[in-house]
Amino acid sequence: MIQPPTALSAQTSASERRGAYALYVLGFLTLVYITNFIDRIVLGILAGPIKAELHLSDSQLGLLGGTAFALFYTALGIPVGWWADRGNRVRIMTMALLCWSLFTALTGFAHSFLVLFLARLGVGVGEAGGVAPAYALIADYFRPASRARVLGFYSLGIPIGSALGYLLGGYLTTAFTWRTAFMLLGGIGVLLAPVFLLTIREPERGAYDAAPDARRAPPLASVWRLLSAKPAFWLLSLGAGCGSIMGYGLLFWLPSFFMRSDGMSLLAVSRLLGALLIFGGIPGIVLGSYIADRIGARDRRAYAIVPAVAFLCVLPCYVIGTALPMGPAAVVFFLIPAALQLVWLGPVITAVQHLVPPTMRSLASAIFLFINNLLGLGLGALLIGFASDQLAARFGSASLRYAILGGTIFYILAAALFFAAASRIRRDFEPF
Repeated sequence: MIQPPTALSAQTSASERRGAYALYVLGFLTLVYITNFIDRIVLGILAGPIKAELHLSDSQLGLLGGTAFALFYTALGIPVGWWADRGNRVRIMTMALLCWSLFTALTGFAHSFLVLFLARLGVGVGEAGGVAPAYALIADYFRPASRARVLGFYSLGIPIGSALGYLLGGYLTTAFTWRTAFMLLGGIGVLLAPVFLLTIREPERGAYDAAPDARRAPPLASVWRLLSAKPAFWLLSLGAGCGSIMGYGLLFWLPSFFMRSDGMSLLAVSRLLGALLIFGGIPGIVLGSYIADRIGARDRRAYAIVPAVAFLCVLPCYVIGTALPMGPAAVVFFLIPAALQLVWLGPVITAVQHLVPPTMRSLASAIFLFINNLLGLGLGALLIGFASDQLAARFGSASLRYAILGGTIFYILAAALFFAAASRIRRDFEPF
């Protein structure tokens, strides 16, 4: 039946409004993710002045930079994901945003290692509800053919937030103190929370999937049984986790590395790392997501192969970069891996959304994040810090350089796991 022009016009207008609102939601979710990473990463650039004032060891800094945050972030992620598959994801994310922002601000009042540790635990509690629900919301606002690019855009919150964490932390600490930096940066999220709650709507679950399922979300045991039968999920999760051990470890320790090895000031390091993340990290995520969407439409193995190849290319760059004195050549060898080590985000996160039905996405994402962050956040900063302490007697101020070089083996493990996932991914995908 041919519809009158007015009806077609009304449908087109409604579709445009839905598309514009979906982009608004994506933009706001990305903004929240940026604050997530500002609050998560800023401790790395401030490690120097905190260590000097509170007389901490590298191992203690490693505990603060990863383990303290990861304890509750990983432990609460799965129950929050289970809740998000049943409840209002927007409200859950609002509470999470408010929680991690308040604890970031409270970090500025810490006067001992114990209080700092507890404050970072609180940030982890809040951020446990900030990512898995967002993945599921995005999957319900956008069609499958564009999800890698859309989730890749959302993942730009990682390099942008990390860069801003370095830059704002460096400038605020230089102008005021490290305590003021924590208080002001935490305040950003507190202001955003009510706007997020009032302007973001909860979408229909699975509206753009081949077989949308509006029934109640299945119990945890059902999700576990489904994932247990899909090796691709576990291989992708472990691969991402191995890559994140170095990813998070370097985000925390590179500021200290440049200050110790090259004598750079805190402000100079914040500018350098901010530039590396913006000019390296953003193109890396965009490129990986675009390639995955284009090739993945023809061959789903691309969701695993593209990240595997990227990680193999990262290894020699860090080996050369850490051996060179700071200068143009060293910057190039740090810029390339800054891009390549984030290529995995769009492809792998998209693959996780497609390995389960719509009613399981938040929980599956939470289990994926549990593995990724338990390894990456829980071990990355701690392992490098511990190795640096153990090597200090032999290598002195260069111990951190050798600790970083030893950790690059995790990139090889990540690539091997992604290649293994590629052999299973076509069989394990849900129809879309």
